[in-house]
Amino acid sequence: MQELLLGFAKVSTPENLLYCFIGTLLGTVIGILPGVGPLATIAMLMPLTANMDVTSALIMLCGIYYGVAYGGTATSVLLRIPGEASSVVTCLDGYAMARKGRAGAALTIAAIGSFFAGTVGTIAISYLSPPLARLVFAFGPAQYTALMLAAITAVTYFSGGPLVKALLMVGFGLTLGSIGADPMTLAPRMTFGFVDLTGGIELTPLAIGLFGFSEILGMARQPLEKLRMIDPPRTMLGFLPNREETRRAVAPVARGTLLGFLVGVLPGSGAMLASFLSYALERKLARNPAEFGSGAVEGVAGPESANNAGVAGALLPLLCMGLPASAVTAVLMTAFMMHGVAPGPAMLQRQPEIFWGLIASMYIGNVMLVLLNLPLIGVLIRILTVPRAYLSPLILLFCLVGVYSAGEVAAVVLAVIFGFVGYALRRMEFDLGLLILSFVLGPILERSVRQALTISGGDWSIFARGAIAQGLFAVAAIFLVLALLPRRPLPKAED
Repeated sequence: MQELLLGFAKVSTPENLLYCFIGTLLGTVIGILPGVGPLATIAMLMPLTANMDVTSALIMLCGIYYGVAYGGTATSVLLRIPGEASSVVTCLDGYAMARKGRAGAALTIAAIGSFFAGTVGTIAISYLSPPLARLVFAFGPAQYTALMLAAITAVTYFSGGPLVKALLMVGFGLTLGSIGADPMTLAPRMTFGFVDLTGGIELTPLAIGLFGFSEILGMARQPLEKLRMIDPPRTMLGFLPNREETRRAVAPVARGTLLGFLVGVLPGSGAMLASFLSYALERKLARNPAEFGSGAVEGVAGPESANNAGVAGALLPLLCMGLPASAVTAVLMTAFMMHGVAPGPAMLQRQPEIFWGLIASMYIGNVMLVLLNLPLIGVLIRILTVPRAYLSPLILLFCLVGVYSAGEVAAVVLAVIFGFVGYALRRMEFDLGLLILSFVLGPILERSVRQALTISGGDWSIFARGAIAQGLFAVAAIFLVLALLPRRPLPKAED
């Protein structure tokens, strides 16, 4: 407690509070802009912090990281465009709530759930660091292989609907994830002679194409009279969730917070996996799973909480062990080292004021974010007053800017192609979330398998060694068996 008070004393100076606000504000704005993301933003701003005070610089950069998790919700709910990768799953029910006139409730639930999850995650970093950090050291390639298989089989089981369609989406996502250079030999695979595919397919054009461009195609097929504007709430109370929505959101927020933090701690997992697992869990626990995809409150509350808790969890191995859990935390680690700070146990012992200053700034930053985002709901929701016949060009513009900022012309072409693919899959009631998840986890799974076999000299028994790997493979087997059991298909969700 004394160390944490030291951190609050360090961060409570006007200069540090200003940089904390700048970081959270930039994170929110970056989250709203599709395709930019925290990775590119932190990488671009890192050289500009070279002459800043070390604590101020790190507070601002970390504020950008967890601020993005808030901002990405807005375009997912209002325009069905994932502002950030971990907000992809929010498109499914958040946008459906907006079409029902409950956009304000969806954004409020997401903001409050994010605040709760971020605060609890920060408390967990403060008090649970040593035991959770030791868990990370126990994971090698074999354990990650088991973890990825368990995650894929769990989400496939929880997805609902026909198993054949779920497996097709998983297979399609794994295939797309394997396009590009072989991770071990660098030989091109399934590039069909296109040099632009050598580096693989990026997540941004895939996600924006499947969700953003496909939404425009859906609008284009509707009669003009159906493209009416959605009336926003007339009173301030209309922006808030009602009693029933609040009741339904409480348990998913708590479950998403716990699940998101634990998943976020594991390197390679991240907030995106946490949000998908939370969504799958809530759909399985729901009394009416058919509502998911048509505006289920749980489909917003759980994943958004898991998303923010996952971001907090990813900072744990970086701060306590000097082990980056994702690409963004790897860039943050570079920023730490640029300022002469070595994250890990040495930082806690030699520079405790910086360590605890960052922890304290996360408490303050979460308060700033919720105070910043709640008033913006009334402003953002005015987007829904625009007739949808005129809104579609705005969505198209967001998609084009987001994709082009993350790549080149080839990325825009890919996004358009995936837009048609996504529209066709939505019409046939396939689960696009499974496609995205398997696309992300597939390369991690392949790399883990090949690394494990390289270490063991081709001996497959390495995957059966250790209690963690055995337990996770058992979990994967259980979910696989459960998925093969007969189940009733869910009724058609709203498009």
